[in-house]
Formats: sequence, structure tokens, C-alpha cells
Amino acid sequence: MSLYFKYLKILFKSQMQYRASFLLLMTGQFFIPFSVFAGLYFLFERFGQIRGWDFFEVALCFAVIHMAFAISECFARGFDMFSGMVVRGEFDRVLVRPRSTFIQVLGSKFEFTRFGRLLQSAVVLAWALGSLPLQWSPAKILTLILMITSGVLIFTGIFILQATMCFWTVQGLEVANIFTDGGREMAQYPLNIYQKWVARFFTYVIPFGTVNYLPLMYLLGKNNGNDLLYMLIPALGSLFILPCVLFWQLGVRHYRSTGS
Repeated sequence: MSLYFKYLKILFKSQMQYRASFLLLMTGQFFIPFSVFAGLYFLFERFGQIRGWDFFEVALCFAVIHMAFAISECFARGFDMFSGMVVRGEFDRVLVRPRSTFIQVLGSKFEFTRFGRLLQSAVVLAWALGSLPLQWSPAKILTLILMITSGVLIFTGIFILQATMCFWTVQGLEVANIFTDGGREMAQYPLNIYQKWVARFFTYVIPFGTVNYLPLMYLLGKNNGNDLLYMLIPALGSLFILPCVLFWQLGVRHYRSTGS
């Protein structure tokens, strides 16, 4: 991991060479999600609640999923931009280096301007937590941390799957955006507001339900017992990244050099 942190340091210094541009981009990233959050606010102003969920409960769900997405997009951007590396033949150079291809691709690109989006999500999170009558305990604090961490790993896993497909398709498939951008927009609401097949797919296949819905019920006291299961279920969702990494290793073994 020392190599990863060296990549992190180098790319941060390079982006800070243009500080005005960096701050403007980060400010833009701070305000972009506000349009989505404003839509959420006005929706609840009109209808009051959706399927038993009020505004601040959904705002908590919104903040967790957007925070996880911002962190993943910042630190796993290398996989999101991997198709360009394949097209330019740069992955051939990665293969001849005596280091893990996974770490090299992961450290090839960071988007520190996403801290603006992360800050916006943190503001919404603080507002929601301050407005909800939650009875906090060490277990609930741990659950909240696990929710965000698991969300980061799930989004990162999807980025890895998208990158791996480039070994066969060269260009990344836009269908992956259904599960990154589309998954983010869908998972900002509790999954029980959707049809059952949608909720099941995004719980058992792409496990966003283990991040926003099931542990959220535990935090809000809406679960019927089984506190330990609801508390630890985000940790189960984070296992989604393991088959994604294995699929990446399979793709690397089947990669054919561009000859450049």
C-alpha cells in the first residue's frame, strides 16, 4: 500500500499546482448535488411522506449513499477511466512493472475535487442526524460507519467490473452507468418504495439494500428485532467487491497486448 499512498501524494501535489481551478471545480462539485437534494426537499414539501418515510429519514439515506459515491469516485477513479488506458496502450506498460496491476490502476487517477460533493453530503448528513430523534449507541455509530464504508466498496466494485469489461470491449460499456449513476440515484431512497423485484435485485445482486435500507431501519428503530443482523448486514454487502477483484484478475490474464 506504500505505492498507493505515493501515487496519492504525487497526484494531489499535481492537482494543487492550479489551486484556483481546483477550488472552483470543488465548489462546483459542492453545489451540483444540491439540485437533486432540492428536488427531494420539494417532493416531501408536497407529499409529506413516501411509504412511511419522512423527509429527514430519506435525507439520511441520501447523505449516506452520496457520501459513499463521492469517496469511491475520488479514490477509485483509475478504474472508472481505465478504458482510456487500454485504448492508448498504456496498460502494456503497467504489466511490465513489478507491481500489482490492481494497485497501479487504482492509483493512476484521483479526483480530489470530489471532496466538494463529499462535503455537501456531510452537511446533509449532519442536518438529518440533528433533526431525527435517534437514540445513539456505540452499535449504531458503528452501523453508520459500516453503511458508508460498504457503499464505497460496492461502488468501487462496480467501477472494477466496468474496467474489466474493457479487456474484451476496449471501451467501457455505458450500461455500467446504470449501476453507478443510476444506482446512486435509486439508492438515495429506501428500497421498499420500489417494486419488489427492483428491491430484490438491488439487495441480492447489487447489494445497495445492505447499505441504505436494512441498516437504516435499524438506526431508525423500524426493524422488528434481529438488531445484530441489521447492524452487521452492511459488512455482508461489502463482500460484493471480492468477486469483482477476482473478475479483474481473470480479465488481466485474458488481456491481449495492443502491440504499441
